[in-house]
Amino acid sequence: MQFIDLVEIQACGGNGGDGIVAFRREKYVPAGGPSGGNGGQGGVVILEATEDLQTLLDFAYERIFRADHGKRGGPNNRTGAQGSDRLVKVPCGTAVYEAVTGELLGDLTHAGQQLVVAKGGKGGLGNQHFLSNRNRAPDRALPGLPGEEISLRLELRLLAEVGIIGLPNAGKSTLISVLSSARPKIADYPFTTLVPNLGVVAKPTGDGVVFADIPGLIAGAHQGLGLGHEFLRHIRRTRVLIHLIDATQEDPVAAYHTIRRELAAYGQGLPEKPEILALNKSDAIAPADLLPLVESLTAIAPHPPHIVSAVARQGLDTLQQAVWDSLERLALDSPPEHVMM
Repeated sequence: MQFIDLVEIQACGGNGGDGIVAFRREKYVPAGGPSGGNGGQGGVVILEATEDLQTLLDFAYERIFRADHGKRGGPNNRTGAQGSDRLVKVPCGTAVYEAVTGELLGDLTHAGQQLVVAKGGKGGLGNQHFLSNRNRAPDRALPGLPGEEISLRLELRLLAEVGIIGLPNAGKSTLISVLSSARPKIADYPFTTLVPNLGVVAKPTGDGVVFADIPGLIAGAHQGLGLGHEFLRHIRRTRVLIHLIDATQEDPVAAYHTIRRELAAYGQGLPEKPEILALNKSDAIAPADLLPLVESLTAIAPHPPHIVSAVARQGLDTLQQAVWDSLERLALDSPPEHVMM
């Protein structure tokens, strides 16, 4: 399945129906008055979050969404039928922006949550509306008003509490495959992972926590280099970051600084997120060589790194416990975020 997480679409509310000019023509009513009905209201365009979609792929084939127009009024003061609404399904985790101004209109994070993005036009008035003591036979009606038209930018941000970040080949995909039932593609060359991978990791309490493997972060990612520019937005929803470093690479300290610089350059609150540092592939390093790496990272990071090996499944219990402790502290310190509507 192709992963698409950013699209632009156009939403068009239905036009209001026209009012009409009509007069009563009934037997035994010699002076029938005006009876032209009002036009119906135009339909609205509604976005609704659903768990049945995982990407914005459907919007690659259809970009314009129109609600139905209201019907024109009828004689005998009959109001025209309201136009049918257009319901558009989007994946949970979709942020909706006005494409021109960049204003955030809503954030659809829960299944069934709805956001009206384009209102329908008001129906026009029929001539019966203009009846007065001075004008007993009005012969004018108003057309319906056009519906709203708006260009939208949809951004899908994965709903994961824990994000796994690091340079290519740090072992992120291997780690998420070991901790959860996710089965990402794993190989020994850079940029093996081209899309974020999600996995559910069970807590000791039995609850599940969603982990996301964020691919493609390299130096310059915030400027569009590599794949990181496309997927940095997915880290914004995470509450805790696991910063994975390959212990076998030439300069693990430089790797740490590279990722931290990219988070700072991107901003959006990423540098302030709680971070758990983990030195991976420790089974491939002699203990005498591993100790200086740990000391160097401890000197520059807020907390000492966890020594792990995803392949050998070493040190993962303490790493997970650090994640659970961090999530628990966040739950105590801050209330859950409110969803914008």
